[in-house]
Amino acid sequence: MFPLFRRWFGYTISEVEANARQFRDSPAGQRPDTKTIWVLLTAAVALTIQNYAAHPTFVQPLAGFLANLFDGPEREAAVRRVLQRWGSDRLSELLWWFGVAVLCYVIIPIGVIRIALRERLGDYGLKLRGFTAGWPIYLAFVAFMVPLVWAFSAERHFQQTYPFYRVMSRAEIDGDFARWEFAYALQFVALEFFFRGFMVHGTKHRFGIYSVFVMTVPYCMIHFQKPLPECFASIVAGVVLGFMSLKTRSIWLGAALHISVAWGMDFASLYRRGLIG
Repeated sequence: MFPLFRRWFGYTISEVEANARQFRDSPAGQRPDTKTIWVLLTAAVALTIQNYAAHPTFVQPLAGFLANLFDGPEREAAVRRVLQRWGSDRLSELLWWFGVAVLCYVIIPIGVIRIALRERLGDYGLKLRGFTAGWPIYLAFVAFMVPLVWAFSAERHFQQTYPFYRVMSRAEIDGDFARWEFAYALQFVALEFFFRGFMVHGTKHRFGIYSVFVMTVPYCMIHFQKPLPECFASIVAGVVLGFMSLKTRSIWLGAALHISVAWGMDFASLYRRGLIG
């Protein structure tokens, strides 16, 4: 395993480490590193918002208080009604969660990159050119994950968790379910940009390859409410996808891998329950 890892990522490791050493030894590296500070504090703020605003009912007290403070009780009541509508059915709840994820994983980091750091988004993994260079790695991990997804989809906790859009009959696999699965896939693009783009490429000049391990800690923590095997798997996935992003300078293969596994788990779980196939 490790010889194969070195074969795939050896040049990337040497290059990234050499660039980081050069930066740390430079005059800029001896001064306070405002870029690293911006990236890590933004990550902390974005993840806090993502956790505490994940459901519309979570933000009702604060939103109601602010509406009342600035525009009176009638505005507070209107705001609360809007938030209650967002929580009125499962699809609305999930789309709210998706919107919060896009805000925290994409919009806030892009604002920091463009306004505070004044850098190009392509330098944070969004470039398309050359992203297919790692396709053998992608195929290898798809082949590795397929049997694991199939095996774990039989476990009770996984079946209770996936898909997030709960369906109890074949008739419920409809347009709303398809819309959710599309939003679910886009959420993984946002997640990959945040962790493997913003955090890894935003700190590699300081930490070198250790930016991958810095990123993996909060990435593992967002899985704490998931089944235990998935949480442990997120540590491995965080490291592998982080190195894939360093190698290709792109998040797109990682996003494709993440979507493949997530959709695979959803449909394997439905198949196990006799709802498709």
